Amino acid sequence: MNHSILIPTLFAVLSLTACDKPTVVNVPAPAPAPVAVPGPAGPQGATGSQGATGYQGETGNRGSTGAQGETGLQGDEGSKGATGKTGDSTTVIVVPPATPAPTN
Repeated sequence: MNHSILIPTLFAVLSLTACDKPTVVNVPAPAPAPVAVPGPAGPQGATGSQGATGYQGETGNRGSTGAQGETGLQGDEGSKGATGKTGDSTTVIVVPPATPAPTN
C-alpha cells in the first residue's frame, strides 16, 4: 500500500521540476525627473494691515454653592442676675421627678 502512494508522489515531483521555466525580462526604471533648486531669498514684503477686533465672549455660568462652615464655639456665660424680691406668703412645693424602675 505504501508503494502505491510513494510512486505517484515521486512521479509528480519529478514532472513538476522538469517544466520549462519562462525567461524574466527586467524593464529599466525611467530616468528621474529634474529637481528644482531654490534660489536665494528675496527682500521682505511690506507689513500687513491690522486685523479686526474680535467679538466679546459670553458670560460664564454661575458657580456652585459652597460647603457649610463648621459650628462656632460656645459663647461666654452671662452675668449673674439680681436677687429677686421677697414673695408674699404663698408656699410653693417642688416635687422631684419619680425615679424609673430598674430594668433587668
